[in-house]
Amino acid sequence: MADPHAERRTGLSLFWRTFALLALLIFCSALAWLQLLRTQEYEPRMLRNAHQIASVVNLTRTALKHSDAIARVSLLKTLADEEDVNISTREPQDTFEPFGQSALEIQIVQELVKSLGKSTIVARSVNGNAGLWVGFDIERDSYWLLMDPERLNPLNGSTWLVWLLMATALSLVGAAVIARLINQPLRQLSFAASRVREGNFHATPLDEDVPTNEIRAVNIGFNRMAERLASIEQERALMLAGISHDLRTPLARLRLETELSVPDEQARDYMAADIAQLDAIIDKFLDYARPENLKMEPVLLTQVISSCVAPFLNRTNFEVNIDVAADLFVQAEQVELSRVLSNLLENARRYGQSPSDGITRVDLVARVHDGWVLFRVRDHGPGVSEETLKHLTQPFYRGDAARTEATGAGLGLAIVERSVQRMGGTFSVFNNTNGGLMALMKFKQVHIPENS
Repeated sequence: MADPHAERRTGLSLFWRTFALLALLIFCSALAWLQLLRTQEYEPRMLRNAHQIASVVNLTRTALKHSDAIARVSLLKTLADEEDVNISTREPQDTFEPFGQSALEIQIVQELVKSLGKSTIVARSVNGNAGLWVGFDIERDSYWLLMDPERLNPLNGSTWLVWLLMATALSLVGAAVIARLINQPLRQLSFAASRVREGNFHATPLDEDVPTNEIRAVNIGFNRMAERLASIEQERALMLAGISHDLRTPLARLRLETELSVPDEQARDYMAADIAQLDAIIDKFLDYARPENLKMEPVLLTQVISSCVAPFLNRTNFEVNIDVAADLFVQAEQVELSRVLSNLLENARRYGQSPSDGITRVDLVARVHDGWVLFRVRDHGPGVSEETLKHLTQPFYRGDAARTEATGAGLGLAIVERSVQRMGGTFSVFNNTNGGLMALMKFKQVHIPENS
């Protein structure tokens, strides 16, 4: 039977959703930070450096213009040693590569030309020598002023990339830690809820000492709820056990008195049958309310079928057709699986008689599909109406007149469905297209080595 929630489970988990959201926020924040640094810090700093270069050039040009030959040599040496500024004569045959490839560099060049004059040349290399070269004129002479290119070079791109990658990696690690801190309590709560759903109320108590107030409150509330449910389940089991004990004693006494005091043999048989029916109904109530956990193990399906079919083989109006592989094992609990199959066979015996000859014919078929065993139990009776079919597995519901006698409590198929689900399988019931009612069960297949 298809799982209606399968499609919803194919999406991203909460961890990955939270991680992706945090990563996106971190990436957008990094981009905003880079843009802010560019507009508010980097570009203004480059323009200030351009003005400082223009000041150095103007001061140098003024000093050279008003100094004699001896003082000029001393001044050039001082500039080279202390300010890392070299001045050389600019020749007409000099070749140079202009400075200004990006928009910011062009803006810097414009600022230098504006401050130093239209004849100013800014180059990144002269005669193949890289550097920050500024060409200027002093009267009829032309000079090159060489400065440290780092004053106007943008920050190293690889350095920026390394720091950005390191910051991103650390941020993503932090995002993963945050997402895990959010997701872990929810996973624990989901696991504990699934155990409670299976009836294991005390299997996985949640930590009530976690430091987060909200999670601690949820864990405490869940644990108290599980304790309350366990108490209710225990009280229900105790109540039903008491009912069984209190009713069976007078029923046994009533059967004995009936057999001894009623002279009419037919009336005595009817009364004994009614008492047996009451006793069977009590067993149904106890089966439906059974709270104990199941011990799952590999079960040979043909062995269970043989033991359950045996009581019906001596009936002249009951036929069973079995189509099950001899080495087929399923993950189940043998006693519980026997109870399931016995309920289905008894249900077929009561209501699955063929309309043509009154004989009950039951087909037991098992097939393997994708690691699961599909086990079908089908009778050839009249089936049920579509409206009745919707409620057959509801507790205390009894079907229409075609499949109903006043001999049950309406718990047979409800017990079957609950038992199959407790063994990790699925159960569904529907009308077969060729007539009759079919019960379909799905159990996990178990592979047993031949030499085991």
